[in-house]
Amino acid sequence: MADAAVKEKHEDANAAAAERELTDGFHLVIDALKLNGINTIYNVPGIPITDLGRMAQAAGMRVISFRHEQNAGNAAAIAGFLTKKPGICLTVSAPGFLNGLTALANATTNCFPMILISGSSEREIVDLQQGDYEEMDQLAVAKPLCKAAFRVLHAADIGIGVARAIRAAVSGRPGGVYLDLPAKLFSQVMDAETGAKSLVKVIDPAPAQLPAPAAVRRALDVLKGAKRPLIILGKGAAYAQADEAIRALVEKSGIPFLPMSMAKGLLPDTHPQCAGAARSTVLKDADVVLLIGARLNWLLSHGKGKTWGEPHSKKFIQIDIEPKEMDSNVEIVAPLVGDIGSCVSALLEGIDGKWPAPPADWTGAVKAKKEENIAKMAPRLMKNSAPMDFHSALGALRAIIKERPDAILVNEGANTLDLARGVIDMYRPRKRLDVGTWGVMGIGMGYAIAAAIETGKPVLAVEGDSAFGFSGMEVETICRYGLPVCTVVFNNNGIYRGTNVNPTGGSDPATTVFVKDARYDKMMEAFGGVGVHVTTPDELSRAVNEAMNSGKPTLVNAVIDPAAGSESGNIGKLNPQSVVRKK
Repeated sequence: MADAAVKEKHEDANAAAAERELTDGFHLVIDALKLNGINTIYNVPGIPITDLGRMAQAAGMRVISFRHEQNAGNAAAIAGFLTKKPGICLTVSAPGFLNGLTALANATTNCFPMILISGSSEREIVDLQQGDYEEMDQLAVAKPLCKAAFRVLHAADIGIGVARAIRAAVSGRPGGVYLDLPAKLFSQVMDAETGAKSLVKVIDPAPAQLPAPAAVRRALDVLKGAKRPLIILGKGAAYAQADEAIRALVEKSGIPFLPMSMAKGLLPDTHPQCAGAARSTVLKDADVVLLIGARLNWLLSHGKGKTWGEPHSKKFIQIDIEPKEMDSNVEIVAPLVGDIGSCVSALLEGIDGKWPAPPADWTGAVKAKKEENIAKMAPRLMKNSAPMDFHSALGALRAIIKERPDAILVNEGANTLDLARGVIDMYRPRKRLDVGTWGVMGIGMGYAIAAAIETGKPVLAVEGDSAFGFSGMEVETICRYGLPVCTVVFNNNGIYRGTNVNPTGGSDPATTVFVKDARYDKMMEAFGGVGVHVTTPDELSRAVNEAMNSGKPTLVNAVIDPAAGSESGNIGKLNPQSVVRKK
């Protein structure tokens, strides 16, 4: 009797266990992301994360599959910039992880919140170097190239692992985070109720960081004493989404402002205080410079040299959430450490009706230089010749963005990027996306796809033919998802120019020359999109307007004079030159 009772008890326990709802690592990763408002994944499927992508889609998440992990990573990075939530890139192990790592490093350098999630080999195999499929110590490789890196070994820790990754990505100065998920983790099973309790909803992941009152007073005193003040807006100012406060600060102070390329549109480039068309003048002649979300890196000549006029001729005020950024290149006489919204609001409180307007001789000089440069540029933008040069082609696109200020402009290349920065005016914030701080090529199609997905707005991607080559296969992805992206390839038959020749006279082309008269538009047609070949600004304008009106995936092959470009665009000075000539 006793044996029968014990047997019955065991059977009841087994039945109860069978009835208990279970979960596993796959579901916990998905649930952890959804709990934190993350509903889009940019990925390249494969072992061991194929089923994770399938299950995420089944759970209602949007899973966008790319042709290359770097492009998926770039999409995730710019999604982070646009939304202030970490964009998620999901990759396979080792080679896939390494492909995504370039995008992760770029996100970290550009201060875009992003999480790279990669499947990986088991720890015991990696540590003993036993030769697993795609074996690599991915965590160790990732750590030096991102803001933080974590590995999750147990299903019960998935919730806290995802939470830590989210908080690390968006808190303080945003950046890239790596999350390592070994293959064995996904199939680990646990009680569903216990699993649900292990998940963490991140509370206030990027809290306001108020500047010290003394620092605010110091900054206001320096600004008030300026004779030739200047405000520089960086992409950090755009990311902050403190648009109204920044506008109020600029307009109440009356100070001319210079937007860096991804800050264009925070205030319209046509705003009377915008000094974009007088960049060289204001950088050289200003005596006090207020940096908002901008770093004195190579894009601003490190705050010194000819660009900035006489040595020690100006004082710098800098707003940044990272204290270590202060004095990175030159002395910052008034550092304001805190989040941009809080710092700008604090400055605004000190700018009352008694605030002195900038001297009229300064604002007048800036205005005169703007008008001179705009008038000088106008005829170049109006040309309707064939083949086109960069200015005439950009002039056509400039008019299109003016008519469609809500469209998103993605831009990369050498000459194509450098010239577009100055030619195409922007009117609204976060509508211009480009290579940013690192200056890397290959962001174009990833950025364009994410911009369309995250905003629902039409996208105009203006690409040099060299830049397009890094991510061009993703036009298939654009066609597959039917995204409203019009890609314009400025085709000048090569890198910088298409006229270089092999110095040996041999049959190989020069190192910077592509296939002559390539038809990128045919590539788009092969995937079911619309391809258009154009040779004049009028044709370019018609083709792009039609694409933007239709919302159909379109590629416009814009023929540019092969001789029109300059070496390295506007940054040729960074190209070292040999001084040795062999006899």
